[in-house]
Amino acid sequence: MAISANLGFPRIGAHRELKKAVEDYWAGRTDLQALLTTGKRLRLDHWRLQKDAGLEHIPSNDFSLYDQVLDTTCMLGAVPSRFGFEGPLVDVDTYFAMARGAEKAHAMEMTKWFDTNYHYIVPEFEAGMELRRASAKIVDEFLEAKDEGIVTRPVLLGPVSYLLLGKAKSPDINPLNLLDRVLSVYVEVIGRLESAGAEWIQVDEPVLVLDLDERAPAAFKTAYERIAQARRTLKLCLTTYFGGLADDLDWTMALPFDAIGLDLVRGPDQLERAVALLGEGRMLSLGVVDGRNIWRTDLRGAFDLVRQAVAKLGPDRIMIAPSCSLLHCPVDLANEQALSPELRERMAFAAQKLEEISILTRGVHEGADAIEAQLQASRDIFARRDSSVQVRNPAVRKRLAELSDEMFERRNPFAKRKQTQQARFCLPALPTTTIGSFPQTREIRRARADFKAGALGEADYRRAMQREIEAVIRFQEDIGLDVLVHGEPERNDMVEYFGQLLEGVAFTQNGWVQSYGSRCVKPPIIYGDVRRPRPMTVEWSTYAQSLTDKPVKGMLTGPITILQWSFVREDQPRKDTAYQLALCIRDEVSDLEAAGIGIIQIDEPAIREGLPLRKSQRPEYLRWAVAAFRLATCGVQDRTQIHTHMCYSDFNEIIEAIAGLDADVISIEASRSDVELLDAFVDYKYPNDIGPGVYDIHSPRVPSTEEMVDLIRRMAETLRVGQLWVNPDCGLKTRQWPEVEASLKNMVLAARKMREELA
Repeated sequence: MAISANLGFPRIGAHRELKKAVEDYWAGRTDLQALLTTGKRLRLDHWRLQKDAGLEHIPSNDFSLYDQVLDTTCMLGAVPSRFGFEGPLVDVDTYFAMARGAEKAHAMEMTKWFDTNYHYIVPEFEAGMELRRASAKIVDEFLEAKDEGIVTRPVLLGPVSYLLLGKAKSPDINPLNLLDRVLSVYVEVIGRLESAGAEWIQVDEPVLVLDLDERAPAAFKTAYERIAQARRTLKLCLTTYFGGLADDLDWTMALPFDAIGLDLVRGPDQLERAVALLGEGRMLSLGVVDGRNIWRTDLRGAFDLVRQAVAKLGPDRIMIAPSCSLLHCPVDLANEQALSPELRERMAFAAQKLEEISILTRGVHEGADAIEAQLQASRDIFARRDSSVQVRNPAVRKRLAELSDEMFERRNPFAKRKQTQQARFCLPALPTTTIGSFPQTREIRRARADFKAGALGEADYRRAMQREIEAVIRFQEDIGLDVLVHGEPERNDMVEYFGQLLEGVAFTQNGWVQSYGSRCVKPPIIYGDVRRPRPMTVEWSTYAQSLTDKPVKGMLTGPITILQWSFVREDQPRKDTAYQLALCIRDEVSDLEAAGIGIIQIDEPAIREGLPLRKSQRPEYLRWAVAAFRLATCGVQDRTQIHTHMCYSDFNEIIEAIAGLDADVISIEASRSDVELLDAFVDYKYPNDIGPGVYDIHSPRVPSTEEMVDLIRRMAETLRVGQLWVNPDCGLKTRQWPEVEASLKNMVLAARKMREELA
């Protein structure tokens, strides 16, 4: 019979229990045992939830205290030498030091997991690095579930994906040349799982949906032939997700596996070919439930795909699964009673997606008639969506239809604008600024929570926020920053804040998803046409500017980032939604300019992650993504300086598109990657001003002035001094004030030393 399967479950808990436990441990409020106890309780709760939902293949090792790629690094013992690891097993403090940095060792690089808003810790490969099994986590968690009567399907990040997602730290290292050594550890781990009683393992190879070079087929063949030879009765499910395999499908299907998982949400066209190539005795795992969005599955459409496969293969060679791990979804819609019934009926979180998988599996077992009621209910929900007056706004659609070419162009080129702006602001060489947010203290969070709960009146809330803004302004003046920010105390999240002020966007109470480590976000839900009914930031920005003679940046989030970091409606092209968001930001920019704000930053950290994974699809995306940013920003006068910010992305492939944004100043992450991101600017002479980050804000470590001076010198070797700004990598929201004060003072001093050196 068909098997119901899951590829991974959210690890943070329905109420962010893991986040709280991890941060309490970091802060010394609890000990290691308390952290491990919370982790175990969450794992058991999630396994039981999946079992109760009728899932037969339930994953283990999908849980992580920080990141699953970092867990794989620990399994392989691939700990960079600067962390002083001697073994035999990687301890928790070394694990967290790799993710967050330590006093004498900077953190490992962090970047986006394919085109999601999840971040992973990038593996590092050093010369002479010894690889050996240095973590028992995967076997321990399998046995933990087995003790509860649940035989799970352990999940491993595949060896080829692991190597290709990492970075060589020496020019003479090719990651794929490490494959044999990596496989030795994988074979040992798989043997231990088999001895422990595992019947299946799931090996994820998401790089199969990328454009791979000519070495990849041989690497995969080597890896999976060796794994196949090492196992006895253990069965292997090779899993892909985030797209179709395209031209790589043929050779992938020739690899030795017992089942292969395909993403049929993003790559439905690969099903027919995969069925034809599957061969006798092997199973096909159909990823027909979207693991990356919160909308209910079109059950009838999904069941049609399932029936196509069943007709060719028979029910006993079919698994029914999500398109990818449910890591990217909130946990349970049952916690969202405040949503309108009309919207709520269209939504499915992780727990509800398990139910959808079970319904589709039951349809295979018992026939379509057995689930006809659910199929019809699904059809009715989509029909009500398509006719809803909440979804379509005629005024918004009319405005979109009337866009003109002039709305996408600044009035004059950058060189002329820069002269006008310099005459207005009189900034020194290497001007200093921050990215926007300052620490969100307990007092700030408590004031926001009390205001939301009605325990604090509006006037008292505004006074509390104004006090925070004034304190931040005075601090920045005292340490000598050149361009200030108001610190964003009124904002809970850079996307959620704006979404709450827009029409056509809804919010959850507990719809949390993991972004990185303990960082969780509640993505907005864009369900209809988007409109800005009133100004969103003008009051706070003008108050901050009234406190100082120095320029204070107005801070906005760009249309592509709001799009990428939201759960987006599926009934119109993403381009149309992006343009609707851009018009909202354009109106806000215009109001800020009219209120006297001279520098306006529109952050677009997500523009790179929206890039399609296949190169053939990228030009079209970049055209409308760049156009959306320009639509949002090109209505201002020359004297108004437009900034943007991007972080934790590989810019090399999109450097011309970044220039096409035509922002007067762009700030980017650079320090954590050891300024490697500046390689993009060696061959391409970036025309506008740029601020590569000089220190990593995701680590509690305080960098010295000398370190930052060295980074600025290296930046000046690639970029013109006249176009360089000095700033941190990202916003300071998640940091503590003592770290921020020390780091920013060192940063300002570093800029001053460099000015003297260059004078």
